[in-house]
Amino acid sequence: MLLMDGPMAMAQENLRSSFPGRRIGGGTRGECSARLLGYLVPSTSVFAPGPTGTVALLIGPTGNPKPLELSFAPLSSSGTGDKAKGTKRVLAASPVSVTVLSLGPIQRPTVWESGFVCDQGAASSADPLSFVETAAPPALSLLLKDATPADIPVQAAIKQIKSRCGSSISRADVAKSFDLEDVIDASWPAQIPVRCL
Repeated sequence: MLLMDGPMAMAQENLRSSFPGRRIGGGTRGECSARLLGYLVPSTSVFAPGPTGTVALLIGPTGNPKPLELSFAPLSSSGTGDKAKGTKRVLAASPVSVTVLSLGPIQRPTVWESGFVCDQGAASSADPLSFVETAAPPALSLLLKDATPADIPVQAAIKQIKSRCGSSISRADVAKSFDLEDVIDASWPAQIPVRCL
């Protein structure tokens, strides 16, 4: 565990308790936007991924996969990501998976936001009831440099998943390791593919 001096530790502790994250993204309407997207981070949605910056996300089952847009932006003074200084990455459409990304060391508080790139064709319809494919709230987490005890088991679980790149991991293991039993149900395959990018 890394130790910090008083002011630095206080600043990080304030971020951990005040960041309004959402480790599970998606909504309830539309095939694309309702698809589950979850960050494998502590339930607070604040995570220090360690020296390699390895993070993981869970992409739920669907019959019509869409690309996934991820953005990483430094935390601004307003408490949101400064998108002008951030980076974006689009991952190709994929079926259900656990996706592992190595971002490199996190040097300053970084807002990680992700959502599916859904077709917006319905939005231009003249039908006033054409709101089925509305935009869903993205998954949203804060990545920090310095770990706390809550981060250590999550780092270890992600390391275990990374050791299975190109293979799969049981749905039950993912649900238990990340306290997602209420999200991962019998509609998921028993084995979830692991892809590492």
